[in-house]
Amino acid sequence: MSVTWEEVGWERLAGGVGRCRLPGWDCTVGLVTGRGAALLIDAGSSLAEGAALRARAEALVGGRVTHLALTHPHFDHVLGAAAFAGAEVFGAVGVDGVLGGRRGREELRADAVRHGLDAAAAQEAADTLVPPRHLVSGEWTLDLGPGRQVLLANVGPGHTAYDLVVLVPGDPEVVFCGDLVEESGEPQAGPDAVPSHWPAALDRLLGLGGEDALYVPGHGAVVDAAFVRRQRDALAARFGVSHG
Repeated sequence: MSVTWEEVGWERLAGGVGRCRLPGWDCTVGLVTGRGAALLIDAGSSLAEGAALRARAEALVGGRVTHLALTHPHFDHVLGAAAFAGAEVFGAVGVDGVLGGRRGREELRADAVRHGLDAAAAQEAADTLVPPRHLVSGEWTLDLGPGRQVLLANVGPGHTAYDLVVLVPGDPEVVFCGDLVEESGEPQAGPDAVPSHWPAALDRLLGLGGEDALYVPGHGAVVDAAFVRRQRDALAARFGVSHG
């Protein structure tokens, strides 16, 4: 028996495209369905959260999550990744050095604990984390079956040095932005941010999606191109960056 997006806790955005907002850190996870394939965008903050996401997604699509795209290497977006064994995992080129190295995994674990994740859950997730097999340096067209192609684009650096966005063509087009765009609060520029390049990354994101796309932030409500432009301008002013 098929289920609806709403029955398994997802918000439908377009045909075969949806997202959910996770409790705790209000992190958004995206889902794109194809024929015999499904792409999840980000993996949650722990193995338990990742496993729950996988179960909900697979109940909806009636099959496996075959692909996983990680928008950037922050704990609330990646520590559930090991729950997706067998999926083809994608990230921006260079992110493997963070997710595959001992120092990077330890920093993720410590950051998760600082933000309130149970220490044992954080350790387990960090210990089992593996780097993406597929590294995107420019753009990568992902085939999810007849009539469903998705574009993965490395538009950063910005929020981090390894920002990957996902463009889903259609009517409307949907752009999963990761934390390059945030709606529920001010964009967070931590020690791994590259503020001097962030406005340019948003220009590239806008160029991909265009004026009529739906833009899905890493945290918060879905926004439009005008919101992304305002956030770009605010970041440029905040960090003294000129852009044109």
